[in-house]
Amino acid sequence: MNLSVKSHENMAYMLDQIKKQLQVVNTGVMRSDDFNLEQYEDLKDLYDFVMKKSHFSVNETEGIIEELSELRKSK
Repeated sequence: MNLSVKSHENMAYMLDQIKKQLQVVNTGVMRSDDFNLEQYEDLKDLYDFVMKKSHFSVNETEGIIEELSELRKSK
């Protein structure tokens, strides 16, 4: 998968991987339909950050989810 290509399919993949990495139970803020391609680079940056770490504190997880929520709101 080439994540340098902006596509809805790649956004869905990145969101799915973020959910798995963070072990998120309530995934309401992580539906790919709620994001648009204009936010691709921001989402990619967040994806890269999440994939680099193997463990997150509660505060880090909340911050990441809050950032996703902000991206979703700016749709």
